[in-house]
Amino acid sequence: MQHFDAMTNISKDLREKLTNNFTFPSITVDTVQHSEDGTIKSRFKTVEGHLTEGVLIPTEERKTACVSSQIGCSLSCKFCATGYIDRKRNLNFDEIFDEVALINQQSLEVYDKKLTNIVFMGMGEPLLNYKNVLKAIEKITSPEGLGMSPRRITVSTAGVAKQIKQLGDDKVRFKLALSLHAPTDKKRHEIMPINDSNNIKSLIEALNYFYKQTKNEITFEYILFNNFNDSIQDADDLIKIYRQVPSDLINLIEYNPIEFAQFTKPSEEKVEAFMKHLEKNRVNVRLRRSRGKDIDAACGQLANKG
Repeated sequence: MQHFDAMTNISKDLREKLTNNFTFPSITVDTVQHSEDGTIKSRFKTVEGHLTEGVLIPTEERKTACVSSQIGCSLSCKFCATGYIDRKRNLNFDEIFDEVALINQQSLEVYDKKLTNIVFMGMGEPLLNYKNVLKAIEKITSPEGLGMSPRRITVSTAGVAKQIKQLGDDKVRFKLALSLHAPTDKKRHEIMPINDSNNIKSLIEALNYFYKQTKNEITFEYILFNNFNDSIQDADDLIKIYRQVPSDLINLIEYNPIEFAQFTKPSEEKVEAFMKHLEKNRVNVRLRRSRGKDIDAACGQLANKG
């Protein structure tokens, strides 16, 4: 924790006065876990003791920070560990910035490289903490902050149509990813309650508006669940959505089992067949292998466990 006592260039009386009237509400690292694959998960503690998590995902070419925007989450997605935790509060913009700065420090210490990318794919729904997320990104991209290009930042949303349009109106410069995870309203409703108020049609309309205003890249995120959304018919339904949006990519994501949910991973053969069907239909698709599974740092596993 930073403290005014460290400001030895000002008088002791002034330092005492500052200590009595102001605080440095920075987050601190509570625990750190190292995965066999090099992934590092950090649990951060806020001034009042709330916990949230962030992950450093290293590859040869990239050092990516996966950061959280809320403490817990209110969306209750059935496949995500964070969805089973109550939302305590939004993270403030300075706490989000601290999270990124601390992960950047880790990257420098462990890998001797600065962060190259940031993804808002940790705990919480970024678009339900709209102002703080945008202000944090403004600080991260400013020369006085980390000076990172907004093109290297991706904000992932479960789909808040009104706020996606607001991003367009605000002419943001970062990338947007939509966590789709099911290709029909019926199926999406079963696993993502937010679909009740933000159905696929409204999201398609919002994404098109966002693209028209910003010309920024849009990615679809799609977790494959065994015998739920992994059939060839599901792939065809997904293609229909892809064709209605100027999306540059579908990220297929390995499902990472969590103790609260009954979902399982499809076989490698089913994943391959699903992917090949998309490719055959000229869909730009990539399979994202999960990192940090052994320390519960993979996609959908963040749950503030000790």
